[in-house]
Amino acid sequence: MDIRFKLRRAALMSGAATGLALLLAAGTAQAQTPAAGQTTEDNAVEEITVTGIRASIENSIALKKASSSIVETVSAEDIGKLPDTSIAESLARLPGLTAQRLDGRAQSISVRGLGPDFNTVLLNGREQVSTSDNRGVEFDQYPSEILSGVVVYKTPDAGVVGQGLAATVDLRTIRPLDYGKTVISANARYEMNGEKKLNPDAKDKGGRFSATFVDQFADDTVGVALSVSHISSPTQSRRFNAWGYPTTGTANDLVIGGAKPYNQSNNLKRTGVIGVFEYKPNDKFHTSLDAYYSDFKEKQILRGIELPLYWSSASLQPGYTVTDGFVTAGTYTGVKGVMRNDLNTRNAKLASLGWNTAYTFDNGWTAVADLSWSHAERKDVIFESYSGTGPSGSGATDTLSFRTTPGAGTMFSSTLDYTNAAQIVLTDPQGWGAGAAGGALTQAGFYNTPEIEDELKAVKLAAKRDLSWGPINSVEFAYNGSLREKSKEVHESFLTFGGRIADGAPTSRAIPAAAILGTVSLDMIGIKGMLAYDPMYLLKNGVYTLIADQNPAVQTRNWSVREEVHLAYAKFGIDSTVGSIPVTGNAGVQVVYTDQFSTGVAVDPNNVANPMSTDDGDKFTYVLPSLNLTFDLSNETLLRVGLARTLARARMDELRASQSFNQNPAYLTSTNPSQSYFSANGGNPRLRPYIADGVDLSLEKYFGRSAYVSVAAYYKKLSNYVNSNSSSYKDFAAFTYLLTPAQQAALGTTVGLVTGPDNGKGGFIRGVEFSTSLQGDLLWEPLRHFGLQFSASLTDSEVKLEDNMDPIDMPGLSKKVVNTTFYYENNGFNARISNRYRGKFLGEVAGLSAARIYRTVDAESVLDAQIGYEFREGRFEGLSLMLQANNITDEPFRTYENGDKRRTIDYQKYGTTYMFGVAYKF
Repeated sequence: MDIRFKLRRAALMSGAATGLALLLAAGTAQAQTPAAGQTTEDNAVEEITVTGIRASIENSIALKKASSSIVETVSAEDIGKLPDTSIAESLARLPGLTAQRLDGRAQSISVRGLGPDFNTVLLNGREQVSTSDNRGVEFDQYPSEILSGVVVYKTPDAGVVGQGLAATVDLRTIRPLDYGKTVISANARYEMNGEKKLNPDAKDKGGRFSATFVDQFADDTVGVALSVSHISSPTQSRRFNAWGYPTTGTANDLVIGGAKPYNQSNNLKRTGVIGVFEYKPNDKFHTSLDAYYSDFKEKQILRGIELPLYWSSASLQPGYTVTDGFVTAGTYTGVKGVMRNDLNTRNAKLASLGWNTAYTFDNGWTAVADLSWSHAERKDVIFESYSGTGPSGSGATDTLSFRTTPGAGTMFSSTLDYTNAAQIVLTDPQGWGAGAAGGALTQAGFYNTPEIEDELKAVKLAAKRDLSWGPINSVEFAYNGSLREKSKEVHESFLTFGGRIADGAPTSRAIPAAAILGTVSLDMIGIKGMLAYDPMYLLKNGVYTLIADQNPAVQTRNWSVREEVHLAYAKFGIDSTVGSIPVTGNAGVQVVYTDQFSTGVAVDPNNVANPMSTDDGDKFTYVLPSLNLTFDLSNETLLRVGLARTLARARMDELRASQSFNQNPAYLTSTNPSQSYFSANGGNPRLRPYIADGVDLSLEKYFGRSAYVSVAAYYKKLSNYVNSNSSSYKDFAAFTYLLTPAQQAALGTTVGLVTGPDNGKGGFIRGVEFSTSLQGDLLWEPLRHFGLQFSASLTDSEVKLEDNMDPIDMPGLSKKVVNTTFYYENNGFNARISNRYRGKFLGEVAGLSAARIYRTVDAESVLDAQIGYEFREGRFEGLSLMLQANNITDEPFRTYENGDKRRTIDYQKYGTTYMFGVAYKF
């Protein structure tokens, strides 16, 4: 979609929503006021039971209104019916929140301009581990069908353990005793993508199934809830990727330097189970046990032709077309394409247990003990398989004419037939294995198997009671001790044909006929197609031989981090007045002691081939005060004020103890220490947490239980901000013995750079938010079945890593975020259309060897819609039907380099996903 149309659509939806919100708010002033002589009793109406979309909205509004902090909430419409297909999409519609898409689905969440690593995720109030490489939780691990709601704390509460610097996201499951009735519900959905399957061995149809059972026993003293969810969700992605844009010619015009386009087919399978047991024999004793388990499997099939162009032996021919310093059309000769038949798999398991027991004594004190355990493990396979016309230096080459559209991608016209099985062989077309594994080999592919394990154990002991001490109406004291251990282990191997070339291994092999699956079209880049084969067949049947990558730097990617945290807090509830204005809220303080420790691998310059183990760590204590006040300005108008200090721990990979030692022959004679022969890099186990001192204000006007309008502002002063590329100089003179006499004589300097993360300076992040949820009857009675939810956020930041540096782009920060939902509900029929707009931001994506890197992601606007019908009487009572479409306009995912939108790196299109579902509640 053209970016101008996208912005116009976002502006129109946001403008219409804002206008309607203001009209409704204005009209309400009159609607809320009784006519002259009319009493409140005259206006009394019969209580109406609200269900569906309205019930979800009203429950969310009630939670927001009653909270002592500034929060945003999501509530399920019914058992197993959160508003969206994933919990990440539901969260991304909340004011100040937005999501980054991965393979077409919302996955990670940014809150108020701060990236996923600044958030903490809880399940029923207990901190959760992550299957990601760091701290950011991947929300697609949590099925929306088995959650009852979510509370997002934007301002800290001293009683919330594990609170995040940006926000604390508390995922909540149903509490059977509070629910108070027996329910059996089942939900089934058929899923398909508007894009036909792009690979012959892929799937393009799937389904979702869930079931929930809730009941109470023994005179309502025992409650049980059990939910099960299973999904098989296929997606298709047309992916264009550019290596980058070097300059050419005397005018230094930008030109595409290489391309890596793919047809990608994904299939996600996830099974989630939640069980809750409650026992409350009387008003004094209550105990509950929560269990959660998720088994997540994903398979990605990727096929395309990697095209080394400017950065290869290919030649850009004279006569190319230049527009505004950018080569938009031309021809490369001598192109040696690398056909890719790749396969990536992920197997992740996440488990969580929590046991809470509370007892209230006769003196009014309540003692609480809470034990919890959370564990995640993830195993990936990143399997690259290469083929072409012959090994490096032989085989036919291609002549490619190209046409680049700045901001989109590049189309090619080829002279080679990449579908010709007689011409294409398994090989190393570019000679990438020439210096690998200690000697030349045929690198016919790459096999990378990183593993992550994350475990968190915690115990919380608390005592609380209600009081009547002037403005203090309650007090709570608690201790929480936790131990978290996370580790990453990397194994990387080259795919060869029996070993090194010097030992007689062949440089190419024919593709076995049994492995060939047919062809795939590459019309997205203008090429007719390419051969498709099964790389796993080749590995299982001995065509490939694995040789481990002996580069010591591979081992330095292994690490483990342990964090022992002891936290004590005191929290006081407030119920008082300032003049005639009622004031409620809480004040408290947390004292947090941390003992962090990391083990890793360091390259020993004395024995480069055999890295050694290394470890380091630090201990520190922080005091985190917080204050939340709500001023009741009457007429359902609330002014909230939040003051707090919060912290966010450094990324796990930045805390690693691993260190590498580097020698760069290209800089042997350089006298510049910044570009010298010797250098080193690694992590820093002594990193201190990010610190933020924040102020929050929120003015909220409520209209009964069904609507509100809110304006909020916030300011966070950040310090201890981690500079991931901090550097210092070191004299490596002790290691010159590693050089030959001739090299020692030519060495320009023994001083080199040591790079790695360190705590730097900081700055601020600030923003304003407007949000509303309104129903049409506030303006005009005939509109009573219509409603609007709308929010807009503007965020700005200025953070400097060091005093002499320019401000950085904050990862995850979009200056503008707009969310709009229009809905209609009447007599069981419902319809909804939603738009999520997010301005450009610095996003985290996968780089070389699955390493995480940052890249600018372009603005996007995602449009979803849903219609449904619920039978509320008759023989089909309890049956619901639903039709849903996500990403209706097939919004592309774009990234670009150096702030230049012309220089597209990624341009991905995912198609529209359609779902048809039925649900039944007994």
